[in-house]
Amino acid sequence: MGTLNYPSSYQDWVETVPQVIKESPVWPSVFYQKALFLYDLCWLNCEAWIQDRRGRAIGEQIIRSCGSISANIEEGYGRGLGREYARFLSFSVAAARETQGWYYRAHHLMKPDALDHRLKLCDENIAMLITAINAQKKQFPATRKR
Repeated sequence: MGTLNYPSSYQDWVETVPQVIKESPVWPSVFYQKALFLYDLCWLNCEAWIQDRRGRAIGEQIIRSCGSISANIEEGYGRGLGREYARFLSFSVAAARETQGWYYRAHHLMKPDALDHRLKLCDENIAMLITAINAQKKQFPATRKR
């Protein structure tokens, strides 16, 4: 494992993302970028928490839920646009809400400004995902069977 450093900003983090990831067709979606950013921050948070038994238990839960945000975006995008993609984006919303809840439960392990940042990042991601879901449903309305 390398030395773990918190990025000083989202833009600084973007500079560290490998080019192959940036060339992915899903990369232009800011909600995807922010989901990956949140996961990297979560990973770093968990590194500090593993020293505490309670923190380790929270870390095991939050790393799964946080990873599911970007993973569902990737899987849904891979299935094509439209209602199926929207369905996977809704899974990402659920994972983001769960992650936000786990961050709150970890508040005893975090500095208030870091906690506030993570909670707001979850909110931002949820809002962007819901907007994307609505756009997919509008752009690709369900076909009715006769």
